[in-house]
Amino acid sequence: MAELTTTNSAKAWSPDQHTFAPSDVIPDALILQTSLAVGSIEGDEPVVRVAYLDDDSAGFVAEGAEIPEADPDLAEVTVATGKIAQLIRVSREQWLQQGTSGMLSESVRRAIIKAANNAYISQIAPTAPAITPPAGILNIAGIVDGGTVGADLDVIADAITTIEVNGGQASHILAAPDAWNTIRKLKTGTGSNAALLGAGTSDATRQLLDLPVRTSPAIPEGGIIVLDKNAIVSASGAVTVTVDHSRYFEYDSVAVRATWRFGQNLVRPERVVSLTTIAEDTES
Repeated sequence: MAELTTTNSAKAWSPDQHTFAPSDVIPDALILQTSLAVGSIEGDEPVVRVAYLDDDSAGFVAEGAEIPEADPDLAEVTVATGKIAQLIRVSREQWLQQGTSGMLSESVRRAIIKAANNAYISQIAPTAPAITPPAGILNIAGIVDGGTVGADLDVIADAITTIEVNGGQASHILAAPDAWNTIRKLKTGTGSNAALLGAGTSDATRQLLDLPVRTSPAIPEGGIIVLDKNAIVSASGAVTVTVDHSRYFEYDSVAVRATWRFGQNLVRPERVVSLTTIAEDTES
């Protein structure tokens, strides 16, 4: 009897599977651009444990005097992960058409980025004892409410200062599309048609106060987030795409499945500032 191997068996016994580095196929995902990657993990139960120090103070001592012992706090934060997935069924005839696989790949890529961005920003925290899917950064206790942006950039400047006062260094600004639209329409003064950002018909560079600006519909309406990427720790695995020709055998169709596991947590929530460009309605 001949040896049964993946090379001489039907495809049903050896589905095609491909893995890709997230930075290669979904480099635009917010979690990859605005957080500190600390590891990779598989499964809903395991977590990545990230150690950090709460520094103790240092001070002057007299010559020859005893130096008091410092007592820094050895702390940790855990990063749980969740898996997003998409399953597509396509007829065998359509699968064989030129360009189909490429178009499906692009569709899957967009779907994964959209789901990942929404989860990274706004995922509701799981109810204990569940730990996954992990809470989005706006739903983690301790982030700073920076207030409402007015007719200038002062509140955003204050947010940057807040992060620095809290020991960090602001690295990115995330904005909802409508929030960025509000910012770039700010004028240099009352009655002026000159935009505060940019000039003439040239669109404003997506940069504020020397920080890069990323816009995403994952940010809540009117929202802006100023952050220090080193305050956010993340874990993610490879993007996996599997093609199975037997999953829909009775339909003569091909199954295409994509998965990506990732998660995030805040080491220093006080170095993430949430703002809004929507003034609170004070009318009763």
